[in-house]
Amino acid sequence: MNLLDETAYKATFREPMLRVGDDDEPPFDYWPYFEQIPKADFEGFDCTEGQVDWAWRTPDACFEHVLINTREDTDVFMVLVLDLQAGSIFGHRILNLKNEYGIEPLSV
Repeated sequence: MNLLDETAYKATFREPMLRVGDDDEPPFDYWPYFEQIPKADFEGFDCTEGQVDWAWRTPDACFEHVLINTREDTDVFMVLVLDLQAGSIFGHRILNLKNEYGIEPLSV
């Protein structure tokens, strides 16, 4: 298990990140890795539904970021970074868009 810090995570980005299509199959089965992530790495968020609405790939096809939804907040995800060249998981981290990018909740 490789819990990524911000620096390691951001090193897996390339501009422009390309959204993976809703109908695209995952490059390999990442769920066994996901199921072994220590509870503490979820920082209190619940991702047990295993819902993925977003995945992004680098234009050089080196990495894919799979964002697994949390139950509590639509702006927080467990991100699995897939190393597409090696066919393995590079690491994971909680991505809280509000904290990291200053995203404000939409007013009703």
